[in-house]
Amino acid sequence: MSILPFAGRASAPQTATRTAGTRAMSDDKYISIEGIARRYPAPGGKTSTVFEDMWLPMRRGEFVCMIGHSGCGKTTVLNILAGLEAPTEGVVIAAGEAIEGTSLDRAVIFQGHALLPWRTVLGNVAYAVSSRWRKASKAEVEDRARKAIRTVGLSGSEHKRPSELSGGMKQRVGIARALSIEPKILLMDEPFSALDALTRGTLQDEVRRICVETGQTVFMITHDVDEAIYLADRIVLMTNGPMAKVAEIVENPLPKDRDRTQLHHAPGYYALRNHLIDFLVTRSKTLRDAMPVGYDQRNPPVVRPTLSEADAAAIASTDPVGKRA
Repeated sequence: MSILPFAGRASAPQTATRTAGTRAMSDDKYISIEGIARRYPAPGGKTSTVFEDMWLPMRRGEFVCMIGHSGCGKTTVLNILAGLEAPTEGVVIAAGEAIEGTSLDRAVIFQGHALLPWRTVLGNVAYAVSSRWRKASKAEVEDRARKAIRTVGLSGSEHKRPSELSGGMKQRVGIARALSIEPKILLMDEPFSALDALTRGTLQDEVRRICVETGQTVFMITHDVDEAIYLADRIVLMTNGPMAKVAEIVENPLPKDRDRTQLHHAPGYYALRNHLIDFLVTRSKTLRDAMPVGYDQRNPPVVRPTLSEADAAAIASTDPVGKRA
């Protein structure tokens, strides 16, 4: 594998404080997590630290997945990005603004669809639209809602209530509701984990298509290695908690245009998957206990797995020149 520096990361003060206001924004640091920590009171007057001094930049228009075992703070990071929690220390800058509470510029898709049971599909999505554009006419609200519903493939189901929908359809409504407000940032907390494999794959395809077409900036947490490989441009690996750290940032070597059925033939696939599995099985714990010499939390290593023997074999098997030889 190759280890790369993160282009565009500027040096920062050792201790960051949470400050409001507007900052100059760059595409390389469209979202900038700067020295955040999250601590909770523990019995006996002690403090439990989930993570501290976390630094992480995210580029405009990229899809970032965070992977790690339960307790490493993935959901806490997402809640801080959403403005649902405040960091104990540090600051998060999103689109040039310090995050200090919730905003319609950041939409969240949770594991549960959380639909309003008394409203139809159209009513659930329209409710979000009207919250975003309070002065919009009823016709404009309905038009925006229908467009979002059409995007997730639910045209024809506008007047059904949640009780009439399958689990996958409910989650599609949740995705439509999030997209309908045209957020700058989409945050997803394992949105497909409760679905069956076929529905999960279909929705992953839908989300990837939508995000590529719209250039949406996405932060998603998952436990599913294959989901991260298929969806993400970069994969953030967290050590085990408590006191979790960003162990490394993995650049996905697979092409932007991905075909699920051919994914295992893509150069770099096996190297990437083996690297992620090895991290979760072994290194997530050992790195928490002893980070390598020279590790800098403000500049986590950026890794790009190189071709494995299995990759080379997969390439050779699909190479018409090789077949003729």
